[in-house]
Amino acid sequence: MSNDAHSWRKGLSLLRERDFARLFFARLVSAFGSSMVFVALPFAVLELVGSENPGPVGYVIASATTAQLLFQLFGGALADRGSRQRMMVWADVLAATSQAAMAVLLFTGSATVPALMGLAAVMGTAFALHWPASVGLVPLVVERHDLQAANALLSMANSTAMGFGAAVGGILAATIGAAWAIGFDALTFAVSGALIFTLRPRAQTHESSESLLQGIRAGWREFTSHRWLWAIVAQFSILVMGFQATYAVIGPIVADRSMGGPASWGFVAAGFGAGLLFGGLLAMRLQLQRPMLVGVVCCFLLALLPYLLVGPAPVLWVAFGGFLAGTGIELFGVFWNTAIHTHVAPEAISRVSAYDVVGSMALAPIGEALAGPLVASVGAPVTLQAATLMVIVPTALVLFVPEVRNLRGIGAPPGLPTEDPSPSVTPGE
Repeated sequence: MSNDAHSWRKGLSLLRERDFARLFFARLVSAFGSSMVFVALPFAVLELVGSENPGPVGYVIASATTAQLLFQLFGGALADRGSRQRMMVWADVLAATSQAAMAVLLFTGSATVPALMGLAAVMGTAFALHWPASVGLVPLVVERHDLQAANALLSMANSTAMGFGAAVGGILAATIGAAWAIGFDALTFAVSGALIFTLRPRAQTHESSESLLQGIRAGWREFTSHRWLWAIVAQFSILVMGFQATYAVIGPIVADRSMGGPASWGFVAAGFGAGLLFGGLLAMRLQLQRPMLVGVVCCFLLALLPYLLVGPAPVLWVAFGGFLAGTGIELFGVFWNTAIHTHVAPEAISRVSAYDVVGSMALAPIGEALAGPLVASVGAPVTLQAATLMVIVPTALVLFVPEVRNLRGIGAPPGLPTEDPSPSVTPGE
């Protein structure tokens, strides 16, 4: 542990800075609403089709993921080419509109599975525009030596919101209905957009001579020039397929059948969110020489959630497994974003982040769409066992990549290499 620039007190002092504080609270508010929806939406679909017909749950969730993947590369290129701040504002407006429309359909009893799939796709498109721009905006708001603390705080905003939002979403879905959670999500996106609009970030570096497609190709060159980066993204393409199917589809189905319904799953999701918060606190304190080695090892903890749902174990144990999984993925996420901010060409960060998301989530829609039918055909235990292996096997394999084990952090001692040996290709070369 370190007591210097990455201590909790120094890290928390960032919240006294005007722009970072607004960015933090924008993330907190929108993540709270989204976390409510991630719990409430599957149960809204189950109310329409019944728990014995779980397939449509995966179809709705997969619609959002598919749309995000289709537009993610363009979102990254547009964010690097134009204004990351402005793109985030428009993405929040689009998300608020889609969620408000979804809530109205559910309130009026007019919702159908195809309509929910379409609106979920609009929400996924908004995420595709928002995420790469948000990753690229952070270095324009804080100084380089504060990046790990800033990423930890932003992740803590996500995790705090996820813990409380998931619990509230589960309670609302179990009592007054999922539509209230989705309607509140629309409001949180509007608040987030207003906060982002008021930021005053530093000037953004551009490659103005490039066309949009040239920018996408240049982003690919930058992405593939870092072996540690694309190897971990390949790992996550399998890991996310298994974990996302568990968290977004199979878990709610198991909860509805065997764990007491949405309130119980909200408790599990809250445990996951609490783990994210704890992981963020740890990440603010830690200064590691080999952060990606530690981060990848932490990914093994994600296997606990599908494993504990096989039985399923008692709700408290599943929630504790979710807590450990959240801790692990949060530590990984902070180290990962900081590595991208410090090892990738500044003008290409949003594009590289877009390739990260596309690669990591490439198989997620398949997992989400197949999860319900697989549960119906072979049963939840067999499906969850497969999801557990999809976390463990690729995580073990990526540890054989030397650049993953040896990538150095911000605080690596002088004289040690801080990048993999493969040359970096900056956009425009």
